[in-house]
Amino acid sequence: MAQTFGTPLIGRAGELTRLTDVLARARTGTPRSVLVSGDAGVGKTRLLTEAAAHAARTEMTVLTGHCVDLGDVGLPYLPFTEILGTLAADDRFAAAFAAHPAVDRLLGARTGTPRTDTGTGTGPDTGTRTDTGTGTDSGGTPGTDPGTRLRLFEGVAALLAAVAEITPLLLVLEDLHWADQSSRDLLRFLLSRGLLQPAAPGAPAHRLAVFASYRADDLHRRHPLRPLLAELVRLPSVDRLELRPMADAEVARLVRALRAEVLSDTTVRRIVERAEGNAFYAEELLAALPGDVDPSAPAMPSGLADVLLIRIEQLSDTAQQVLRTAAVAGRRVEHGLLHDAVQLPQDTLESALREAVGRQLLVPGEDGTYSFRHALTREAVYADLLPGERVRLHRTFAGLLTGRARSAERAHHSRESHDLADALTASLEAADHAQLLGAPAEELRHLEAVLELWSAVDPGARPRTAGPVTLTLRASAAAARAGDAHRAVALTRAALARAGSDADSELAARVRYTLAGHLMRVDSTKAAYTYSSEALAMIPAEPASHTWVWAAATHVMAARYMGHDEDAHRVARQALRTAEELRLPDAQADLIISLVGLDGGNRRTPRGRERLRRARDLAREAGNVSVEMRALFNLAIGCYESGTLDECLTWLSEGLERADRSGLLSSPYALELRYLQSLILYTLGRWDECARAAASDAERLPPAGGFAVGPALYVALARGEDGTVERARALLDGPFDWMASLVAGIVLTDAAALRGDPEGAVAALRESLAGLSDVTGSERPDIGVRLAALALSPVADTAVRLRSAGDASGALRWAATATELVELARTTAAKGEDGTRQGPEGLAWLARAEAEWSRACPPPADGTAEERAVAAWERTVSAFGYGDPYELARSRRRFAEALLTAGRREEAADQARAARDAADRLGAVPLREEVDALIRRGRLTGPASAADRVAALTARESDVLRLLARGRTNRQIGEELFISGKTASVHVSNILAKLGAAGRTEAVAIAYREGLIEPEPTASA
Repeated sequence: MAQTFGTPLIGRAGELTRLTDVLARARTGTPRSVLVSGDAGVGKTRLLTEAAAHAARTEMTVLTGHCVDLGDVGLPYLPFTEILGTLAADDRFAAAFAAHPAVDRLLGARTGTPRTDTGTGTGPDTGTRTDTGTGTDSGGTPGTDPGTRLRLFEGVAALLAAVAEITPLLLVLEDLHWADQSSRDLLRFLLSRGLLQPAAPGAPAHRLAVFASYRADDLHRRHPLRPLLAELVRLPSVDRLELRPMADAEVARLVRALRAEVLSDTTVRRIVERAEGNAFYAEELLAALPGDVDPSAPAMPSGLADVLLIRIEQLSDTAQQVLRTAAVAGRRVEHGLLHDAVQLPQDTLESALREAVGRQLLVPGEDGTYSFRHALTREAVYADLLPGERVRLHRTFAGLLTGRARSAERAHHSRESHDLADALTASLEAADHAQLLGAPAEELRHLEAVLELWSAVDPGARPRTAGPVTLTLRASAAAARAGDAHRAVALTRAALARAGSDADSELAARVRYTLAGHLMRVDSTKAAYTYSSEALAMIPAEPASHTWVWAAATHVMAARYMGHDEDAHRVARQALRTAEELRLPDAQADLIISLVGLDGGNRRTPRGRERLRRARDLAREAGNVSVEMRALFNLAIGCYESGTLDECLTWLSEGLERADRSGLLSSPYALELRYLQSLILYTLGRWDECARAAASDAERLPPAGGFAVGPALYVALARGEDGTVERARALLDGPFDWMASLVAGIVLTDAAALRGDPEGAVAALRESLAGLSDVTGSERPDIGVRLAALALSPVADTAVRLRSAGDASGALRWAATATELVELARTTAAKGEDGTRQGPEGLAWLARAEAEWSRACPPPADGTAEERAVAAWERTVSAFGYGDPYELARSRRRFAEALLTAGRREEAADQARAARDAADRLGAVPLREEVDALIRRGRLTGPASAADRVAALTARESDVLRLLARGRTNRQIGEELFISGKTASVHVSNILAKLGAAGRTEAVAIAYREGLIEPEPTASA
């Protein structure tokens, strides 16, 4: 921090104390970060300067990085290159740099030294909602390996940790609202991946603090910093410090402290009123006063820009010229560059600079730079330039930056000076540099600038290294890596239009299979199949080629989603052999994943998951994170479908960890994993966690990722929260999204069921299935089983009510509807989207559909209706025992009704108590009220106490509980107790309900705590 101030800090004692406390803890090995926010001019820089000075006095090393506003041009990792450059100049840290060579990439970005990228890019980076995605960079364009970016991030983190072992460290990042996406990603990594975590036992403590500032008034609703802030403030080691406007008395103290002369009360009051608590406004208003500070002087200008310009106009003409030139350069400018731009003699320039520094308009830096004291000063000066003057100065800087390895800045200046040919060349160089650094969002912006300028530049002045088709494909790949699937589709369509009929067959095929891959990401599977078929027809399978393999891999997925399994299987087998011949491990992995879904050993079976693990390893070996995450997603969803939720959580954790470390949290498979993790939290009854995660994720999810917080809507609906239906309908706004439609369909169908609206429930079911079927081409989306069971509830209620009222014909009409719905559930459960029988969850919903259907149908004449109902709901309760406490509780409520009707009051009371306990624990108020009404209506006993529940375990349940504590599965329990696995599952469900546990692990913990089981004795050594 180079700034110095002649007055004491006023009005920020409490905030400064908070920061110095953080510094004290950091010096003793408790690392923390503070995000300092406030409006422009409120005093963020001054506060951080004081804190940095305190840190320096206590022998901490202070490193500052600045973010720069260059309009839509980003400078990847700029604040971190500044910090690392300062570190690299200090001999104390030479050994640390030598031990972490990965950071040389950023030092290369600072110095212009060329670096070698080890990334790969060998196929289309595609993916869809449930099982798509291949390769790396779309279009076959060489891209940055996400693993390279990960190594860079890990290298920076390790270097800073090593430096913190040598000296306590304070990192200050200023103006995060101007940070490029790559800098935001790196900051996220550093704050969430270990630097701020407690050190492992025996390891050196991280003596580190991170302070970062940003303008709160610049953060509009879609500002890219908002999602990062929402994520960071969740971290336990990150605090937020908001600087509010100063009190009037404090502003008055500040104004009087800034002037040696005595100011009249009227003058001070006028400044305080105009400043409105903003210290910078107050200082500038004071500085703009006439020399005699006569309160009768003309009124102060109302806008800050006018105040700044009045102050600037008090400078000499030469100093004003220097400021105007510096404003075109940006917030900071090197002395040498400024000297070359203004073309003044050295002594004249120094005199002008001294004048500007003396007026506190510019601040000298220790690295030979000058900075505007406040960004608003620079903005006011720049806005006041004449149009011709602005163009001339931009042209000057563009010329001076040529050959200085600062292509992003040069592109900005060339564009502003209307030198479109040089702007195109510089933008392409900037895109190359962003790709080298693993900054896809910045690469995309530069490439889009290239494409925008292409037609406006004379053909002879265009770069000859690539044509518009290849560049557009490259831009689509960058968009895909940045998580903007719809933009990727649009760009690839543009590439197809640009290619026309003149493109060679290989390029034409690459465009088409790339477009097919992106279309699958946005659920346009029919169009994807058309383009993948065209791509495959354009190039021969022999001789073997990289392009044909990836075209085939894309076609396999499109064919699968269209139901052309025979075609998909044939092409996949042939492509896998070719990929093995060409030694393309990531293509092999991608094809293996597809074949798992086509062969008998699918992802729900141990054999299928073993093949998926091999695919994961092959993709990891090739460094293809997209395919690796596809494998991890399939492993997770396979476990979920087979009911092994603990193993599912393991794969989810690995997948999200990989996505986080690779900067791909907004990629399609990462969103799928986040949805599935949220769904698991919902299914396990960890509803508060599910809701909290959704609240924190809401702002940082990309527009196409709203479905990822869908399970929180299930929670909100079950808890009776207002506005849930409207939030579900909002998911249907915008372009069609398969997963968003699925989530909305579940909520809207269940909402109609809960309000007793059979027409609404059936209509919501049909609308949802029609939309999902149209897109995928599947006649039986798997979700149909659940939707049918949900809709059957109000249908059955209506049939029962009409039958009781004597309306036999009306009851029969609804019974016919119930039969239609149960047939839908049966056929879908038997042969769903992938042609196989559904797993435990689907079979549980089928059991509920069957039980609801039995209620809707007229009772049989043999008098067995009551016992049939009891058996149907008992099967449903048993089926939901795999681990869904809410649906288990809803089924128990119906089971209790059936038992009560059959005269089995004691059993009915047990089921009602278990259902009420679960509803109470989950906060499912509507269900609890329904159960309470049943208890009152049936005159059943009230809720049992915890002691009663514990005592209510039967001898058989106690035996099962002991085996649960030993980690036995239902099948193993059945084998040891000589009962069926299904019966063991019923006992497990009863135990969970009686103990009030959400899962097996919690049940065992409660049992140990209550003394129901004793710890197993350990063998002596």
